[in-house]
Amino acid sequence: MKSARLIILTVLTVLATIVCRAQSDTTIYFVNIYPGHNIYELEGHSAIIADIKGRGPVAYNFGVFDFDAPNFVYRFVKGETDYMAVAQPAEPFLYHYTAAGRRIVAHELNLDANQKKDLLDRLNTNIRPENRVYRYNYVKDNCATRPLAAVEASLGDSIILAPALAESQSFAPVTFRNIMRWYHRNYPWYQFGIDLALGSGIDYPITRREMAFAPAELDGMLPGAQAGGKKVVAKSIVLNDVAPDAAIDGPTPWLLGPMSVSLLILVLAVYFTLKDIKRGRLTRWFDSILFALLGLTGCLLTFLIFVSVHEATSPNWLFAWLNPLCLIPTIFIWIKKARTFLVWYQMTNFVVLIALCVAWHWLPQSANPAFLPLIGAEMLRSFACIYIYFHPKRTKIAS
Repeated sequence: MKSARLIILTVLTVLATIVCRAQSDTTIYFVNIYPGHNIYELEGHSAIIADIKGRGPVAYNFGVFDFDAPNFVYRFVKGETDYMAVAQPAEPFLYHYTAAGRRIVAHELNLDANQKKDLLDRLNTNIRPENRVYRYNYVKDNCATRPLAAVEASLGDSIILAPALAESQSFAPVTFRNIMRWYHRNYPWYQFGIDLALGSGIDYPITRREMAFAPAELDGMLPGAQAGGKKVVAKSIVLNDVAPDAAIDGPTPWLLGPMSVSLLILVLAVYFTLKDIKRGRLTRWFDSILFALLGLTGCLLTFLIFVSVHEATSPNWLFAWLNPLCLIPTIFIWIKKARTFLVWYQMTNFVVLIALCVAWHWLPQSANPAFLPLIGAEMLRSFACIYIYFHPKRTKIAS
């Protein structure tokens, strides 16, 4: 009996020694990939690569999604953003980003054998078929925050990150939206869309840990990070030494950006308002187009606010300006019997827009500068309708 116990104890000791030796022959890297050309690549990408002696390096990637999945676009807009965690050979994984001209930095994690085993166990659990799909959140649960949380759990202590690049930029306060604006600076239409769709949930001052939602920000915070009094990173290696913004597009010409288009609409609104007030009648086709665009955008915001499960789409203070009621002038401006109703709508709309502009400084939501000329254009057209209706020398609302 004692002999059997001794044999079992000996076998367990040998197995433990083999496991520890295997883990000591394993090097684990936290890899950050800088921004790419596509809009979903503008904050970068992160992964964990485990280089296990005798097996070759494996990349654990938490940013895989399937464009060909049924109703992908609808489900993405609705907030049902299902991403996958997968393990794949590291060499083709890295080659894809190197070929795209993106900067790649690998940080060797300062882990002991037990921590390496724990981290690999966690990663392998994440990629199991029953666990690999997760509900992606653009700023709270993504390809950078998930692997960072796994590393932190294996360390057994909170990771204290070093200062981020965003903290040295001129914008203040540091919010999710302002970091996005920095990385989207060459893609103004994309940022314009984000500023429309996402409400005040991305405008509060965020912690350094929350800044790690952007892999390019996280890359600057990891080398000086600490956990339990020791450095998280043993050393950093630049795998593809190119400029951080080498792969992104150049700046969009100002004339092709949202501000120039908004200003053009404002100029047209000024022109038609002065013309209409002088002749005493409205230019119906212009108002129909303008308010149709505003109303259709309002329908999209209605869907995002009340149907979508995206965390940051509600509340959205733009709803006071962009809502389905903006479609009223598009239709009722062509109906003579609805003239009084149209004027009362425009009076209410004008007051709401004035109140929104006055109160905007105190609202917890940051506005895209290109919104202001559009609001101004809408206010002018509301004023033109009111003025012509009540002016004693008016002829008629429509032309």
